[in-house]
Amino acid sequence: MSGECRIGIIGGSGLYDMAELTDREERRITTPFGEPSDPYVIGTLRGARVAFLARHGAGHRYSPSELNYRANIFGLKTLGVEYILSASAVGSLQERYVPQHLVIPDQFFDRTKGRISTFFGRGLVAHVAFAHPVCSRLGDVAEAACAAVGATVHRGGTYVCMEGPQFSTLAESKLYRSWGMDIIGMTNLQEAKLAREAEICYATIALVTDYDCWHPDHDSVTVDMIIQNLVANASNAQQVIAEAVARLPYERTCECASALKHAIITRPDCIPGGVRRELAPLIGKYV
Repeated sequence: MSGECRIGIIGGSGLYDMAELTDREERRITTPFGEPSDPYVIGTLRGARVAFLARHGAGHRYSPSELNYRANIFGLKTLGVEYILSASAVGSLQERYVPQHLVIPDQFFDRTKGRISTFFGRGLVAHVAFAHPVCSRLGDVAEAACAAVGATVHRGGTYVCMEGPQFSTLAESKLYRSWGMDIIGMTNLQEAKLAREAEICYATIALVTDYDCWHPDHDSVTVDMIIQNLVANASNAQQVIAEAVARLPYERTCECASALKHAIITRPDCIPGGVRRELAPLIGKYV
């Protein structure tokens, strides 16, 4: 790989490539947690070196529950990534989030079942702060990028992360609405948790594809419906991400950059040597 790679882009359903990416090279990385979804595509976007990853793999081969979230994020960390912009298809739980709108959520609510969403364990314990799971400064950049390209964007709100791969039942959809949840998807919470542990700034650009099944005029969510809106949103998403990349500050002043500083609980001399070596890209500056 040539050049510094500080920006990671994770493309979700419908966003399997970045058209503006030039000087491309593929980088296949093996991590202590296995293989990422695909080789990373390293290239230049608006003058910056970035790493692009198709979350579900080329051809959309992996369901949300099958994704190796740890490998995906750890691989980006080893490439030197400090910012992750994650594009993701979501359903709307509120009337105001219209299909083809964009949402930059600032909270998550977990409805998944048993997914591994930490790098720690195996003799090394760490507890990162996660009250504010999205980097607000990166969210500011994403919001400004949306406005710059003329996309309709909503800032803030809660993303319900469900297990899937089935869509919600009507009872579930109504319950999430009654709780005041805003959008629903199947992938981004684990990414946000792992990015925080890896001291990477993380923000979601959520692409609204449907009204879930609560809406009386949209009570049957189908893949065809979602794909139509994904195609319509793909151009917007690529423009927004490219614009955001061009606006990212070089220096990070947020707390994401030091999330592990006071999080590691295990006494350094008690950390197993193998774990210390494997997690060196994360913990090397602290232990």
